[in-house]
Amino acid sequence: MDRLEVVTPWGSWGQSEDEVNIKVKLPQGCRAKNIQVSLSTSSHITIVVLGETVLDGELAASVSRDDLIWLVDDGYLDIKLVKSLKGADRCWEWLLAGGGFPADPVTLDGMQKQLTRERFQRENPGMDFSGAEITGNYQSGGPDLPTR
Repeated sequence: MDRLEVVTPWGSWGQSEDEVNIKVKLPQGCRAKNIQVSLSTSSHITIVVLGETVLDGELAASVSRDDLIWLVDDGYLDIKLVKSLKGADRCWEWLLAGGGFPADPVTLDGMQKQLTRERFQRENPGMDFSGAEITGNYQSGGPDLPTR
C-alpha cells in the first residue's frame, strides 16, 4: 500500500499505525558519514546533514529511542521512528509539536483512512482491506467493533 506523505522544504514525512517515516533529500555526494540523526529524548529529534541542521525539535508524540533506524538510499536519508503509542487512533496531524510541518486537510484525511484500514487488516488478518473505501467514523481510528 502506498503511504501518503506530507511534503516539506527538506523532504517529506508519513506514517503507519506503528511508525513515522521521515525522508530528507540529500545533496549530491552526501554519504552516511556526513549525517547525524539523534533522539536526545523520546520526543526530541535532531537531523544534521553536512554540518547543517535540517530538523531540530520536539516530535508530535514520543517514539522509541531504541528503535531509531536510518539509512541513505538513492539520494535520500530515510528515517524510521517507532511510535510509543501505536494504533489507528494515534494519527499524527503534524510532525513537530505545536503544529510544525502539518498535514494538509486532504492528506490528513487520507492518513486517517489509511491507519483505519491498517487497523481493520490487523484485526482481521484473513481479509484484504487494501481497496476498502473508508467512510463515517474513522477520524479517531474507526468505530469500536464488537469482539467475539
